[in-house]
Amino acid sequence: EHISYLVKTLERMGVSALVIEDKIGLKRNSLFANQTGVKQDSIKNFCKKLKKAKESKISDDLFIIARIESFILNKGIGDAIKRADAYSRAGADAILIHSKEKKPNQIFDFSRKFSKSKFFRPLVAVPSTYSKTYEKELIKNNFKIVIYANHFLRAIHPAIVNVAKTILINERSFEAEKKISSINDVINLI
Repeated sequence: EHISYLVKTLERMGVSALVIEDKIGLKRNSLFANQTGVKQDSIKNFCKKLKKAKESKISDDLFIIARIESFILNKGIGDAIKRADAYSRAGADAILIHSKEKKPNQIFDFSRKFSKSKFFRPLVAVPSTYSKTYEKELIKNNFKIVIYANHFLRAIHPAIVNVAKTILINERSFEAEKKISSINDVINLI
């Protein structure tokens, strides 16, 4: 019941793309090994959400991406293809097929099969676990968008640890100044 308001609000804020995940309940990171208790929405219900999101758009500029979690939940390629077809018919502009495999074989197999569908849509990849895969390989396999979902956050963590250690060792922040942005840089960003 909130999707219409959410879509309109995000679009007014300047958001250009929205990824809607087909898992339900409390958000649990898909890369966690234990997915016990995690549930995937029914195809029928998720399609209703996609249709509502599509109807709620203020303009044609908002790109709606349906994220399929079938591989994360060990439901296999048949389930993923069935969902991709249905989500495309329901109005998804693109399909994000998620996988936590170390190699891209699973998503490439999905791409080969889904590309034969009359409901084929552009594909989105999130190569957090198959990070050795070059973008040109993804492009060759029908992926049009690559999301580096957590790399910038992961880059921040070592920097914070280094600055904290420098402050603890020197009992002041002066020595950390050469490792961080200046106050003026931050003020200018704001």
